[in-house]
Amino acid sequence: MSKGIKDNDSQVLCDTIVEGMQENKANDIVVLDLREIGNAVCDFFVICSGDSSTQVDGISASVVRHTRKELSEKPWTIEGKNNSEWVLMDYVSVVAHVFYKETRTFYDLEDLWADAKRTNIPNLN
Repeated sequence: MSKGIKDNDSQVLCDTIVEGMQENKANDIVVLDLREIGNAVCDFFVICSGDSSTQVDGISASVVRHTRKELSEKPWTIEGKNNSEWVLMDYVSVVAHVFYKETRTFYDLEDLWADAKRTNIPNLN
């Protein structure tokens, strides 16, 4: 498969994950484009936060449901569902992070990957 097609597939998956987050009123959605960074683990990080562990659970379930419905994609693995402070959904080319607000501040992935191209997605609510 050519790199252009792969990049386009990753972009479509990234956009679909954002839509899934927006369906459950995720806060502060940020997309980090890692494609220009050497040795990056994937093409995109999609990061958002919720105001409670219940909302974090709901957002992550919404992402899984939406990607399955729209693209017939499911995550390769999901981590963090037990405590719902940081749920990571690994779609291989795109990794979605759903944080409890305080946990997101503590880990500060956006700063850790500050050399990535950053896109802030406006809240729909």
